[in-house]
Amino acid sequence: MDFDLEFLLVTATAVTGIIWLLYALFTKKKAPEHEPVLLEYARSFFPVLLAVLLLRSFVAEPFRIPSGSMLPTLEIGDFILVNKFAYGLRLPVLHTKILEVGEPQRGDVVVFRYPDNPSIDYIKRLVGVPGDVVSWNDKTLIVNGVELNRTLQGDYIRPDQRTPPSIHLKEDLLGVTHDILVTPGRVGPTGSQTIPAGHYLMMGDNRDNSNDGRMWGLVPEANIVGKATLVWMHMNWGGDGFNFSRIGNKMQ
Repeated sequence: MDFDLEFLLVTATAVTGIIWLLYALFTKKKAPEHEPVLLEYARSFFPVLLAVLLLRSFVAEPFRIPSGSMLPTLEIGDFILVNKFAYGLRLPVLHTKILEVGEPQRGDVVVFRYPDNPSIDYIKRLVGVPGDVVSWNDKTLIVNGVELNRTLQGDYIRPDQRTPPSIHLKEDLLGVTHDILVTPGRVGPTGSQTIPAGHYLMMGDNRDNSNDGRMWGLVPEANIVGKATLVWMHMNWGGDGFNFSRIGNKMQ
């Protein structure tokens, strides 16, 4: 159980709710002329904390993109909304699924807890679902015996100097078309993986600049957080600052 914002939010909601409930149960029906300060705070904050907790846990949660591993789909400084309902409802902190809704699909942009350190959230594209056989060799990607088709889009216009010169391609992930980047002269890893039940293979769209499943393996279903949907704000102090043109961009 990680001591993080989610844990703090659950704890604060529980504490304020218990204070309010205990006061209502063990005091006279007639409210005193002056309520204790602690009760005033509890009664004021509990509804707000509960609403935030429910929205964040079961509807949508905001995340900030800290790296360029998902370029050109997501840029450093993008603030995204993640649909927590898309793959089933999970209890906060415990992350136990309580309602089946849907399953991650090949091509989805997914937020998940990093398997080697679940306190860290990662975002990548899902390229291998249970039953798939995925092979990669430098810049070639093969899924279920099909080498993915890529269409040249030209040189990538870098948002800042932290991004190496790259080539922009359109990739057809067995029916899901999306953008990727490759870096000329940089040799990628080689490997192959048959995806077992309850696991997924994730890769960054910035293929030669992404720490992903090719290096550290598969993501268990229990680590899935939700499906990235759209950019709601962009702020990159080390690059292009506020970029209002990014707002509303949907994941493809």
